[in-house]
Amino acid sequence: MPSMNEFGNNLYSGKTSFPFVGKRRLWFIIAIALVVGSALVPLIRPIQFSIEFTGGSQFTVQAPDSLDQETATTAVQSVVPGAATKVVVVSGKDVRVQTDQMSAAETQQVGEALAEAYGVDPSDVTSSFIGPAWGENVTKQSLWGLAIFLALTFLILAIYFRTWKMSAAAIIGLLDVLVITVGVYALAGFEISPAAVIGFLTILAYSLYDTTVVFDKIRENTTEDGEKSARLFGESVNLAVNQTLVRSINTSVVAALPVGAVLFIGAFWLGAESLTDISLSIFVGILVATYSTLFVAAPLYSLFRENEPQLKARDARIREARIRAAVEV
Repeated sequence: MPSMNEFGNNLYSGKTSFPFVGKRRLWFIIAIALVVGSALVPLIRPIQFSIEFTGGSQFTVQAPDSLDQETATTAVQSVVPGAATKVVVVSGKDVRVQTDQMSAAETQQVGEALAEAYGVDPSDVTSSFIGPAWGENVTKQSLWGLAIFLALTFLILAIYFRTWKMSAAAIIGLLDVLVITVGVYALAGFEISPAAVIGFLTILAYSLYDTTVVFDKIRENTTEDGEKSARLFGESVNLAVNQTLVRSINTSVVAALPVGAVLFIGAFWLGAESLTDISLSIFVGILVATYSTLFVAAPLYSLFRENEPQLKARDARIREARIRAAVEV
């Protein structure tokens, strides 16, 4: 069995090669299935938005003897019958209750009902509320941030690589990452909060970095290909992806390990609830970003370029030369 060093050298030289471009139809089918499946998840399990987006009232019962969540629901509905409530345990010791926005009188009564139900002093129950206008503003700002990020990404990549086709392939790869990550988020039942949005933008930036590294090698390979090149355009793209494969995997592993530690140890084990939103989005996004660069963005760029008249004619000459060489042998 070859060592990792030998394996990497074989990938770089082309002795060992994975068909990222050659089997792109299969990868595209898988990618489309993942995107469609992720887009359909909210129909089965609706996306949950945090109180910062929807607006509402929030109560925190500090260190009660019991962490029973049904107790909170019963207490809230004893004051406001039929009120929608969401109850979670925070940091393993506090109970957080989120409801629709309530009046000042209802807020006071609910706080007293929660204190009585959990057997704590009323001062141990804190309350806050976020108006719908503020939540709407947060939503707009988040969407604007995403739109500006994608627009600047397209423009900068087009200038850097001197072709809009690389930008288009990269943007499609980024959207692929975003849709799948949000789908996983919805499937896991986590709320989308401002922290999660920051996580989404972070993983888009990571995906962009990974894509740029691969595309830079693709540009280097395809620029070196002259009229006498023995490689098809798709083969040059595939070689570049294989040459950067080990680097992409290593970068992803190094990035995913600390984030995974934060997610599984800090958030799930130690109960640091505030870390869950951002760490889950980044952890899933890193994995999806690596897949998207290798199996979506790079093969898609090859597809965009192969039908250009000049490249199409050169590839045809190479195929004819190979056929003649095979006949002569």
